[in-house]
Amino acid sequence: MKFILSSLMLAIAMTTRALGQDVLHPQPNIVYLLADDMGYADAGFMGATDTKTPNLDKLAARGTVLTSFYVLPVCSPTRAALMTGRYATHTGVYTVVRPHAHWGLPLSERTLANALGDAGYQTAIVGKWHLGEFEEAYRPTHRGFDHQYGLWFGMIDYFTHLRDGVLDWHKDDQPCEDRGYSTTLIGQEACRVIREKSPDKPLFLYVPFNAVHNPLQVPDEYMKPFGNLKKPRQTYAGMLAAMDEQVGHIIDTLAEKNLLDNTLILFSSDNGGPSPGRVTDNTPLRAGKGTVYEGGVRVCAFATWPGHIPEGKRLDAPMHGVDWYPTLVQLAGGSLENNPTLDGQNIWPVLTQNAPSPHEVILHCGSKPGEFALRQGDWKVIRHSAGQPELYNLANDISEKQDLATDQPERLKQMLTLLDQTIQANGNAPRGDTTTSGQDHADVE
Repeated sequence: MKFILSSLMLAIAMTTRALGQDVLHPQPNIVYLLADDMGYADAGFMGATDTKTPNLDKLAARGTVLTSFYVLPVCSPTRAALMTGRYATHTGVYTVVRPHAHWGLPLSERTLANALGDAGYQTAIVGKWHLGEFEEAYRPTHRGFDHQYGLWFGMIDYFTHLRDGVLDWHKDDQPCEDRGYSTTLIGQEACRVIREKSPDKPLFLYVPFNAVHNPLQVPDEYMKPFGNLKKPRQTYAGMLAAMDEQVGHIIDTLAEKNLLDNTLILFSSDNGGPSPGRVTDNTPLRAGKGTVYEGGVRVCAFATWPGHIPEGKRLDAPMHGVDWYPTLVQLAGGSLENNPTLDGQNIWPVLTQNAPSPHEVILHCGSKPGEFALRQGDWKVIRHSAGQPELYNLANDISEKQDLATDQPERLKQMLTLLDQTIQANGNAPRGDTTTSGQDHADVE
């Protein structure tokens, strides 16, 4: 009998590893830490010298830093991509979902929380939702999350939790009047969820901080170590330090509960930093939030899981936020059979076996109508909503300073054709922001 069971377990392990998975362990807990509007170079693990992120740096050192990790140019589209594994061409979420707008992440989408819940996970979102709330069906507790805490929108006052005089702080999608600095409250609630997690279920904890988004607000004690910086950079550095402190508390709580060894921890920003050079630092990338230049869509990121993901590694293979959906669901032993077409790919072999990126191309959907970019290998084409297309070779020009469109007309033509084909192949859904002008208001939302 022992021989039969051992042989069966080995066969299962070999089969799953052939699929790029690793199930020689219980289902892992999954903690996704999402920063809001953080610059590409604003963490120590990305070379920052004037800001301090010791807890993020320790986590990154224990895992693999993803130096070519892509998202979308603004808040809601990235969250939609993470929750669905699909580009905006499929979901229609090209720009921010504003308060009380009569749209949101389409109800036809099966969210990551739905899929992991179906796989037996306890699910919680602690932080910023930003995918619709005008009807109950659009709110987190109706989209697969067992528990919700935090804000529905963005741009709230960090201390009063008001936006335009209206409270935006909720618990299980009901108004909540908890007092305190929002970053601290998010960290405290995340720790509570970890301490009180069900012993019978793995945990999916999604922690989308509203830090370090506007308005730039932080208790004075967090700014004092950065007295050499001028405002608003000083305030921003303090906000980043406050968020990093809460990340440390979350990690300490996982350790306290003996969960670290079986917890996959993911981190990224939701888009590039706004106002680069004044508030954030996206060096060496061009531009920032709200654009499809690298500074808008390539963000700081890492993945950490001791014994499974290599330690102290930097990985330049291009990956996208849509990839986490299929990767995590398959890693958790869940099913993708009931999903609509996914744009994401399973990147577990890239993270753990040094496999190449599974993407032939990566599509970037701009927040302005008609704005797209496409990366194929080292080449990137940009088609703006107005004006001439641009062409760059990222291997030689990561800062996108030398537009090669005139020098390489045939390659430009080929890339534009491939861009159109990719858009059509990936759904070309109508934009969901029919109540807005399509302007992204990058520094506002």
